[in-house]
This record gives sequence, structure tokens and C-alpha cells, in this order.
Amino acid sequence: MTDGRGNSKRRAIAAGVLALALWLPSLAAAQAPAQGEADPGVRPTRLIDRAEVRVSRVELQPGATRRVHTHNDVQFHLWVPMTGTLQLSIGSEAPVPAASGQAFFLKRGTPHGFKNVGTSPAAVLEVFVKDGAPNANRGQHQDELAALALGLAALEREHGHVP
Repeated sequence: MTDGRGNSKRRAIAAGVLALALWLPSLAAAQAPAQGEADPGVRPTRLIDRAEVRVSRVELQPGATRRVHTHNDVQFHLWVPMTGTLQLSIGSEAPVPAASGQAFFLKRGTPHGFKNVGTSPAAVLEVFVKDGAPNANRGQHQDELAALALGLAALEREHGHVP
């Protein structure tokens, strides 16, 4: 089930967090922005911030751009468009269209930025897998994995597949 380095478990955790966060869009409105509006028309909201994972929902007004940046405090992160018409720039590559239902994997330190190229607001979910704290309490992690598995199963029933 794992590749010997625990990557399968990390992927399962990230996928489960993603599934649960997709069900809780109203939570984003109830919490304060993660970092304010560093870029005009871009509003990040922190949904979860733990030693091992951080999840943020980023809302972009039409024409808004999240400037190119990196995340050096994480192992990797998943960038998942939820609504709207977006473009994603990764490294020095040309921007690519990014539609709801897609997911992009970015390693630590990968420069990236994104833009709402549509005429209505857009939203992105970012799931960051951190270096994290030592896994001293394995029983707690087993419970979390079970909860995430239930969330993934429900998402699969609702959409017919897990993105």
C-alpha cells in the first residue's frame, strides 16, 4: 500500500483533506483571510493549518492575478481549481488553462502563479503537505486516515470518481 517512504499515506491524507474541504466551502466565508489581500482581488482563506497539512481556499475576482511565488515550507502541494476560468503558470512554462476537476502537483519551491481569466469569481483549493511533526501518535493518524477514507468514498459516490 505504500512505497516504503509513506508516500501513499501522504497522498491519501492530501486527497481526503481535499475531499472534505470541497464539502465545506461555507467554512471559508466564516474564517478570516489567511494573509489578507497581498494581490488585489485575491483572497486566501486558511481552512486547516496543522503540523502536517495546511489547506487554503483562494478566491479570485475576474481579472485578478496571484503573482508568481513559491512555497519552501512544504514537501509538495496540490493546486485544485474549484470554480471559474483560470490559468496556471508553473516555472518558466507558458500559462495553461485550469478547469474545475483538474489537479496540479507542485514540488517544494516550484515557482507558480495563477489568474482568473473569466468574467465571474473563481476559487482554488490548495492542499499543502508539510514536513510535519514526528508521527509519535500513530493511533490518532489511523483514525484520521479512516475519516479521510470515508470522505473519499462519499465523494466517489457523489461524482462517480475521485479526482
